[in-house]
Amino acid sequence: MQNKNFTTAIVVDQTPEEVFNAINDPRAWWSEEIEGSTVNINDVFDYHYEDVHSCKVKLVEVVPDKKVVWKILDNHFNFTKDKTEWINTKVSFEISKQGEKTQLVFTHIGLVPEYECYEACHQGWTHYIQSSLKGLIETGKGLPNAKGTPRTATEEKFTS
Repeated sequence: MQNKNFTTAIVVDQTPEEVFNAINDPRAWWSEEIEGSTVNINDVFDYHYEDVHSCKVKLVEVVPDKKVVWKILDNHFNFTKDKTEWINTKVSFEISKQGEKTQLVFTHIGLVPEYECYEACHQGWTHYIQSSLKGLIETGKGLPNAKGTPRTATEEKFTS
């Protein structure tokens, strides 16, 4: 059976440790508005972007330099009818060596094409992983949402 979960991958020259450290700093690549700790097993943090999207996230697996898994405990989109989308889904970051390079495979387990938010979430996660997180890993500078500022076209669409 084909995996329908949203997934994307990047390959970088940096070490698994550098990739792991970047993942654990989502304020530097996802949103400056994250509140709470984002590093250790059982840490819980809150993400919000205006009234467009908010979620509560728990770190349920942390294997240094290899894997990080978040569980979405609560979620709200202002643009979907089904307010339960994302709840109890998991966001997985798997890190592995590929020769001299490091690969990061990002999978949002449970984010499937049948979800009303899928297209918007697909665009958002693609930006945050392929551009923002990759940029943070490679240059030390990500492209997170600044406080009150949409970063992706999808977010801009829902705030205009």
